[in-house]
Amino acid sequence: MSSVSSAPAVKRVSVRDIRARKGTSDKIVVVTAYDALFGRLVDEAGVDIALVGDSVGTVLAGYESTISVTLDQMIYHAAAARRGVKRALLVVDMPFLTYQVSAEQAVTNCGRVLQETGAEVVKLEGGGPEVTRAVRALTSVGIPVMGHLGYTPQSENALGRHRVQGRDDRAAATLRDHARALEDAGAFSVVLELIPAAVAADVTAAISIPTIGIGAGAACDGQVLVLPDLLGLNDQFTPKFLKRYATLADDVRNAVRQYGEDVRGGRYPDDDHSF
Repeated sequence: MSSVSSAPAVKRVSVRDIRARKGTSDKIVVVTAYDALFGRLVDEAGVDIALVGDSVGTVLAGYESTISVTLDQMIYHAAAARRGVKRALLVVDMPFLTYQVSAEQAVTNCGRVLQETGAEVVKLEGGGPEVTRAVRALTSVGIPVMGHLGYTPQSENALGRHRVQGRDDRAAATLRDHARALEDAGAFSVVLELIPAAVAADVTAAISIPTIGIGAGAACDGQVLVLPDLLGLNDQFTPKFLKRYATLADDVRNAVRQYGEDVRGGRYPDDDHSF
C-alpha cells in the first residue's frame, strides 16, 4: 500500500490579515495582474494583494478609458489571474454601471464575479449614496468590498483625466466624509488615488480601515501600482507618482528585433534548436 504525500497548502492572505495592518509599519503591497502568467509572478514575488483592475481596458485592450470595460471581460481576466495567484488576496474591479444602479444589481453582479472567478474581494469606485448603499448590501451578504476614492477613472468624463482631487478644503472634507461612509457601510479598505499627500494622510488618520495609495503620498497604509507601468512596459505613461522598477519595453523591442534579425539571416533555428 503506497502513500502519496501532497504539498502543504498555501496560506492565503485574507481580508482579516489586511485589516490588521492598519496603522502599522508593515505596509500593504498591491499590484495589478490580468492573467495567469503575471498573476503567478507577482504572487511569487510576495505581493499582499493582486488587483484585477479595470485598467486592463486601457493598458492591454487599448481603450480610451475604463468605461468601455464589461463585466464579462473582468470575469475572464479575474479567472485567469486566479489560476496564477495562489497566496495573495485577489481583488476584482467592478466595471462601470455594474453596481451603481441598484443594490440588487450590485449583489447579483458581484456575486457572479466571486462565483465564476474564485476571487475574494470586489472593488467599487466612489463614495456617494449609491455606492455606499451597494457596499452595505454586499457586505451584508458576506461579499468583502474595497472602496476607491479620489480620482475615479470611471467618472473621468466628469472629473477630467488624471486630475488630482481634494486640493481645496471643501473637496478634502468630502473625501474624508466619503471614506468614513465607506467604512460605516462595511468596506474593509479604500484606495486613495491622485490626492495631495497631506489630504491622504488626513483621510488615513480619520478611518480605522487601511488606505491604499496611488499618487497619494507615503502616509497611506499601503501602495498600489499598475504592473505594466512599474515594469516599464507601458513606457508612454509617465505620471509624476510613477516609479519604474524596470525598462522592459526596451528589452521586448530589442529581443524581438534580435529574433527578427536571426530569422532573416538564417541563424534561427539552428541545429541546437531543431529536432
